[in-house]
Amino acid sequence: MSANGNRPNRFIGIVTPVALLALWEVAAHMNFIDARFFPPPSSIVHQFGALIASGELGRNVAASLQRLGLGMLLGGVPALFLGLAMGVSRPLRAAIDPMINATYPIPKSAILPLVLLIFGLGEMSKVVMVALGAFYPIVINTVMGVANIDKVYLDVGQNYRANRWQVFRTIALPGALPSIMAGVKLAVGMGLILIAISEMVAANDGIGFMIWNAWQVLTVDTMYVGLLVIAVLGFLFSLVLDEVEHRLIPWKRRV
Repeated sequence: MSANGNRPNRFIGIVTPVALLALWEVAAHMNFIDARFFPPPSSIVHQFGALIASGELGRNVAASLQRLGLGMLLGGVPALFLGLAMGVSRPLRAAIDPMINATYPIPKSAILPLVLLIFGLGEMSKVVMVALGAFYPIVINTVMGVANIDKVYLDVGQNYRANRWQVFRTIALPGALPSIMAGVKLAVGMGLILIAISEMVAANDGIGFMIWNAWQVLTVDTMYVGLLVIAVLGFLFSLVLDEVEHRLIPWKRRV
């Protein structure tokens, strides 16, 4: 589709949220909604600026992003290599797949008390929570990506006597990249959810801590700022990962 054909959709994508925010603003000022619980967007923007000026927002966002990055590495890298290995080796997949299928449905937030018991209230518990959230989407999507590679490519690798590392590097990894990137996007979203939950329970900084602290002192505007920041981070991560995907997988057509 041409760039001109995308313009109406982009316009709609911009106008719709602006119109909803304007409606929210008017409804709050006209007392159609309770401004104590749904403060107008102008009030939230004012609080957003105040938190930036004080440095509080920057410190909390930096703390959450650091934990998110470490957790993605801790959970994502092993998941990638394990998924590639499971996709190539049927015996390994048969051995590990049941355990993944059994533990994946467990709500990761329900594991938080156990993680806190094992790793304590320090930084490691938050990182582990993100790692758990990142592990499953990446490993599952990687296995699916490798399993869906046309068998003819694996046969070519065998005919040329490619060793296991060469099969990983030249066949399994490139062939599974679209599915891997889908898993990474899911993992980042799950990581944002879990980092907020874990910071509400056991942290002295971070976006989740900021939201929970705002609830305790009933500064509703700050709660909405925290939610807005999480939404913006999710949107920005999506844009960045889309661009990374386009560069790593240039043959994949953009929708």
